[in-house]
Amino acid sequence: MSLEVIYITRHGFRSNWLVDPATGSYTASIPSPTGIPADPELTAHGVDQAKELGAHLLTVEPPIDAVYSSPYYRCLQTITPFVTLNQEIINRLREKDVGAKADAVTIRPEHGLCEWYGAAPFEHPTPASTDVLKPMFPHIDDTYQSRVFPARNGETIAQLHDRVAAGVQAIIDQCDAQGHRAVVLCSHAASIIALGRVLTGEMPESIDAEDFRAFTCGLSMYRRKSPSSSAETPGTDGTTADTRSWRNGRGVGGRWVCELNSDCSFLSGGEERGWRFSGDESFSTAEKSSQADAGVALGVVVEGKVKPDKVSPHRAAGHHRL
Repeated sequence: MSLEVIYITRHGFRSNWLVDPATGSYTASIPSPTGIPADPELTAHGVDQAKELGAHLLTVEPPIDAVYSSPYYRCLQTITPFVTLNQEIINRLREKDVGAKADAVTIRPEHGLCEWYGAAPFEHPTPASTDVLKPMFPHIDDTYQSRVFPARNGETIAQLHDRVAAGVQAIIDQCDAQGHRAVVLCSHAASIIALGRVLTGEMPESIDAEDFRAFTCGLSMYRRKSPSSSAETPGTDGTTADTRSWRNGRGVGGRWVCELNSDCSFLSGGEERGWRFSGDESFSTAEKSSQADAGVALGVVVEGKVKPDKVSPHRAAGHHRL
């Protein structure tokens, strides 16, 4: 069986951090559970969003067979409610002596889904190791080996797209080999937009086009038109011998069609805190302030549609979160 459907979701509302573009120093007013300033946890609102997302993911069709996530705390925290609920269901089935697949109760930490940092003369943070994360997230698969890693000095927008293409190709290949029909990926706004482009093979003329959306805990769905296997193997730096093979409508691993574009109909707050590229891709062109808001330094916040009876206090306060 080949992979048929890829679900993609963004992490929920998170705490913020700052970066000094001149020095590369990252700081946060709220300490991160991992001790990494650029690795914040979700806000209380984000936790609520993650719970709503988890309940909704149990209802999707086809059902999810495997779970991949960026190793950053906010993404693992977002996808954990789904995995926990799924584990409870499997436990009940086992009590009734009914067989059930267990792959969707482990989280595979894939660095190819990591946060995008613009190109810089300094090194950006990396996620915590699985040794640190395992006690916090027991469902994480500490035997999983990522095939793709972002460059430590950040990436241009083109490099981000090619890194994401290599990462999702590796995921598709693994799911094809293991007979998974549907998979969910939890990632970050910039990477999610790039995922939409590399899966469909549709790259807009203007990089800041609002084509694929990325609201907090929004759910996108991509269905495969025709399975195909890449002739290239992703390298550890997120590149392949032919990094442009997904362009011009070809798509990664067979062209995919977007059937849901950051759907938020199941979230009580509706569409919140979207994001899109601004065209900036490095700290040499970004805002030159002494402290840059990491959530908006290289992008633009996109406001979505709030449900009529749910006005988010976070929206009113004007908080910016990537």
